[in-house]
Amino acid sequence: MPIREVRTYFDAMVLKGQAREAAAEVLHEIQSRLRFLDEVGLGYLNLGRRAPTLSGGEAQRIRLASQIGSGLTGVLYVLDEPTIGLHQRDNHQLLAALAQLRDLGNSLLVVEHDRETLNRADHILDFGPGAGVEGGRIVADGNPRKLRADNGSVTAHYLAGDLQIEVPDMRRNPGRGSLSVVGARHNNLKNVDVSFPLGTLTCVTGVSGSGKSSLVNDVLFGALAARVNRAQKAWGEHDDVLGLELIDKVINIDQTPIGYSPRSNPATYVKVFDKIRTLYASLPDAQVRGFKTGHFSFNHKRGRCDACAGLGARCIEMHFLPDVWVTCETCGGKRYNRDVIDITYKGA
Repeated sequence: MPIREVRTYFDAMVLKGQAREAAAEVLHEIQSRLRFLDEVGLGYLNLGRRAPTLSGGEAQRIRLASQIGSGLTGVLYVLDEPTIGLHQRDNHQLLAALAQLRDLGNSLLVVEHDRETLNRADHILDFGPGAGVEGGRIVADGNPRKLRADNGSVTAHYLAGDLQIEVPDMRRNPGRGSLSVVGARHNNLKNVDVSFPLGTLTCVTGVSGSGKSSLVNDVLFGALAARVNRAQKAWGEHDDVLGLELIDKVINIDQTPIGYSPRSNPATYVKVFDKIRTLYASLPDAQVRGFKTGHFSFNHKRGRCDACAGLGARCIEMHFLPDVWVTCETCGGKRYNRDVIDITYKGA
């Protein structure tokens, strides 16, 4: 049963006599937890839904509901983009839940770009003015209605209406055929037939929990990965996908981490680091010492710092507290041993 129906069922339950003495407190807790889940916009989920099938936004709202139910006060909650994956219709439910958590006597620190969330905030800290080396400064600070753009705050310009995202003057018309999904009935999809035009930028939208991810990620991508890429991948239940002959490959770019190892970084992921290691191995100083490309990898024992095993930091276990990572005092966080660090290209 969906949470909304379960909530109605338990709200209507009346216990009498001995049953009331035994289970009144339990019933109250059940009703409270179901109410919190419903109020953060998850009333459509059924209680038997497996956790791995939930979207990131749904999982975060479940954690939020559990915190509201805990009744704690004097706590600082940190939330990283809680509105991600949410339809605008559901934003007000989430923001009401955050306000309820604040009104219990807690503080909320939210990293967010959503305009509605920014307008509902009691205080804004805007960082900028740009990204990377161009950022790192507080360019605006205060009430969202009085935020000043004097120091280059782009956010203040958007909140004031001075800047806005322009709507394109022209739209591309479909002309290369389409991919058609027939009879999709995975999760809550009800025998859906849909066509995706090729050669265009197509958005799939709808309220949270309406079946967008089930259709695109589970049914369409799952079927294409198995039938076009020949991958060993399960797909969501459907009758057929038409138009496979029009494409030769499917690539899924999702939000999973690019590497589960602390050694991973963008340079290793996109393979540019392979070229850098080859460059350093070709330098005269490296060739004199007999260094190969493996010596310039912090994952290889020939070149990495032995003290930190190429991590650049060491983990100190703290009893009863989270572990602490400190910069390796041997390599200074450079991850390599002294012989490799001595090989430089134009001073670096």
